Amino acid sequence: MNRIVYMVIKNVFRVPVWFYRIWKFGLPGDTHTDKERYDYIRNVVKTVNRSGRVEVEVHGIQNLPAENGFILFPNHQGLFDVLALMEACPNPLSVVVKKEASNLILVKQVIKALNGFFIDRKDIRASMDIIIQMTENVKKGKNYVIFPEGTRSREGNNLLPFKGGTFKSAVNAKCPIVPVALIDCFKPFDEKSSKKQKVQVCFLKPLYAEDYQKTKTTQLAEIVHDKIQEEINQKIG
Repeated sequence: MNRIVYMVIKNVFRVPVWFYRIWKFGLPGDTHTDKERYDYIRNVVKTVNRSGRVEVEVHGIQNLPAENGFILFPNHQGLFDVLALMEACPNPLSVVVKKEASNLILVKQVIKALNGFFIDRKDIRASMDIIIQMTENVKKGKNYVIFPEGTRSREGNNLLPFKGGTFKSAVNAKCPIVPVALIDCFKPFDEKSSKKQKVQVCFLKPLYAEDYQKTKTTQLAEIVHDKIQEEINQKIG
């Protein structure tokens, strides 16, 4: 059975309650804190993952910066990536995803509740506006996840090239950049099975402003790319 269908069936009576609560989080004037909204959604994610028989193994949690105001840069393997990241990361996160995902039920509501962004990479002006907003929000202590490949890799644990432009917000905000290696996150939804599955989320040592201040974003993209690929290669042997 397809795992997404399996997850829905296992949580059929919970989904309406989850949807309503998350939808309300995204409404103007909601008074919940970022942490309250994130913790609720994270608990939902943990329940969904567990019911879908997916174990998220976390490495390097000590590498997350002590203070908020950082950006995670993971490789992109598919729809399960965000579920894995949210279970793994205890710090409130906002997510930047491609505009096409705004049409997916519940994804849209979750991104709004987390004050995330849908980005249209073909619209340069709109993309620049999001970069400016992210920069200001990170300076205020917000954390973000952005996928520097721009689209998911179809080659399993092999990465596509990273786009330098995705690092502009981090460079402008002079914030910590946390490379994240996602391993086997394509398997839960790509394989036509609901058998038990394990994925890995590996938080690597962050790069701080003093580490990259003289580095071009294209070079920075290559550095982060290579660190993640090296970690994946070591983990899968």
